[in-house]
Amino acid sequence: MKANRSDRLFDVMNAALMICLILLVLYPLYFIVIASFSNPDQVNAGHTWFYPRDITWEGYTRLFSYSSLWQGYANTILYTIVGTVINVSLTLTAGYALSRQDLDGRRIIMMIIAFTMFFSGGLIPTYLLVKSLGMVNTAWALWLPGAVSAFHIIISRTFFQTTIPHELLEAAEMDGCSNTRFFGRIVLPLSMPIVAVIVLFCAVSHWNSYFPALIYLRNEKLYPLQIILRDILIANESQSDLVGDIADVAAKTRIADMMKFGVIIVSSLPVLILYPFLQKYFMKGVMIGSLKG
Repeated sequence: MKANRSDRLFDVMNAALMICLILLVLYPLYFIVIASFSNPDQVNAGHTWFYPRDITWEGYTRLFSYSSLWQGYANTILYTIVGTVINVSLTLTAGYALSRQDLDGRRIIMMIIAFTMFFSGGLIPTYLLVKSLGMVNTAWALWLPGAVSAFHIIISRTFFQTTIPHELLEAAEMDGCSNTRFFGRIVLPLSMPIVAVIVLFCAVSHWNSYFPALIYLRNEKLYPLQIILRDILIANESQSDLVGDIADVAAKTRIADMMKFGVIIVSSLPVLILYPFLQKYFMKGVMIGSLKG
């Protein structure tokens, strides 16, 4: 059908609206990138809008000169990989078990799990529990307290209920297939979308996490990247405040301003690179959670 004038007008307005929304989302990211290697005086004066001014790499040079930065990167990668494996393993097994119609009391169990989404023990009781278990200043304090998410269990349970038919289990049992073998050989290969969703959610959460490390870790060699970057910024800002000479204060403040944007790029770059390729899994995860409660 040939589009009439009103349809063309609607398409033009819709395209213009979408372009405006895209610019609103992308421009802050673009500004951070160009500001990270622009002269901070130009940035603070408001002269840096669409392209970098007085390009300088001093902020990145000083940032990467910290040896602890690379240790933080290695720690964060380790915490992300191991934490994601723990999260996915516990979440998928719990979600599948709760999706089985022959599990007695599954509704009560789901009510208890959902209850934890609205009420928790709080920070102090959680810290006391972690301390009593001897996990303070260890990597286990970052993995075990948040090993299972009620939201992720609900998503995975919903996926298994709507995707894996009960007749498939009955056919497998007639062939002598055990529950463990059925889960490993049949359920998981058919559930790659939800596996990708849970992996993505958990990996991004572990990569960006800093508060548990701030609370439970004391050894600097165990600090993740986020804590290392935070300490670098605090150290530079405190030096700027303590130096007495005005010229030195201005120089230290200038360096701290350059490093702020560089810290954002360094901490967010892996996620920014992966997100365009994995965006469809984010969308699929939202749809899975909205189909059925």
